[in-house]
Amino acid sequence: MDVFACAGCGTDLTAPVFRVALPVHTHHGAWEELHPPLMEPATYAVDTLPTGPPWQLWEEVGEDAAARQGVYAPVYSVSFGARNRIVIAPGDSRSMTLIPDKCEGYCRGVDGRAGPNLACGGCGRAVATRMDDCGMWQTVWLEPDAVVTRPAELPAGPPPDWNDLERAEHRVPPVEPDGSWSRRWEAAVGVTLAHLVAATEDRPVTLPAGPVADLLGNAVGRYLRAGPDTRTVGLAGPGIGTPRPYPDIFLVPRHPLTGAPWRPPCDEVAVVPLDSGVWAYLAHPGETSPMPATGVLPEGVLRDDYPLPPRPWCSLKPHRDAFDYTLVRLPAVRGPRLSRYRDAYRR
Repeated sequence: MDVFACAGCGTDLTAPVFRVALPVHTHHGAWEELHPPLMEPATYAVDTLPTGPPWQLWEEVGEDAAARQGVYAPVYSVSFGARNRIVIAPGDSRSMTLIPDKCEGYCRGVDGRAGPNLACGGCGRAVATRMDDCGMWQTVWLEPDAVVTRPAELPAGPPPDWNDLERAEHRVPPVEPDGSWSRRWEAAVGVTLAHLVAATEDRPVTLPAGPVADLLGNAVGRYLRAGPDTRTVGLAGPGIGTPRPYPDIFLVPRHPLTGAPWRPPCDEVAVVPLDSGVWAYLAHPGETSPMPATGVLPEGVLRDDYPLPPRPWCSLKPHRDAFDYTLVRLPAVRGPRLSRYRDAYRR
């Protein structure tokens, strides 16, 4: 585990934390809603792309300079903020105080528009940015040049691995307790659809029957046209292997520690990554039967009545900004076919 300290005076700024993959929904919340913390307790992640201010308009930046910032298609503005910013849960921050004149926000919180708004309690140096306004996951972003890392005294537990995806607690249900679609699912599906559009170059796809088609079919239909030259998609990953015959594209999980997509044994099949918690629900949905089994209860089962699952009033809609944010950061979007697709999609 690691502890982040002020680079100026050495004051500890975080509790002991260990690194995990950057959540795919990091920059994509639901408008006009307050969200919980992005990160689980005692974890941190690093965003390798530029984020936050300063921003420059696309017209001022130009295509080549934007590509160096990781943006490959026209957008309103391009971030020239720091790379490798570190994100933690607000509850893991230590010895930091708000900078009053940097606490601007849109509605019911702060959004970091003015840059770092947290100062080191030891020396007063600006070291991090608290963000918790409407539509944002609650986060504290440590500035990479303002902090240093040192090993924590606490021993680290086993790092997250592919085996964790089979654990029930790793699965993310698609529906919130209030009956609305999960905000994490909406963002994750938007990100995955961008990769799917790039992998197929705007060609139609067929999804495997079952949870994938039931939950993602409407979303895919919104972004990929129907027609000939259809590509097949199959769910693959740790614990379930690969379907046979091989489809054209595998829908695979991201590694919970590194964020890298799972790789099948056959390199010739394209892979499209999916949030590991969402993938785990599709691959291992668990017991979902609304009907009790006949006979006596199995050992360890205390009840056999199943409440009806919550049902959203509409089909799952991908997070539009998550889709476009991801698509413009894929180099493939510069190709003629995807350029035409994005122009038509934006209209």
